[in-house]
Amino acid sequence: MTAAQQTSPRTAVPRMAVPAYAWALALLALFALYLVAQDNGAVLASAGDLAHEFFHDARHSLGMPCH
Repeated sequence: MTAAQQTSPRTAVPRMAVPAYAWALALLALFALYLVAQDNGAVLASAGDLAHEFFHDARHSLGMPCH
């Protein structure tokens, strides 16, 4: 008996269908993470100083250095 004959037959792994709202929520979460972690005014400049200060303080509260 060869090695190929001794292996067990492969079983198909069922795939899960991910709903569209889950993908949208994941993208929104990644965008929010970008705003908090990396944005230094490129996106928030049009929102004004209040939004910039809010995200600036959020960076510090999460322990991320921003300057």
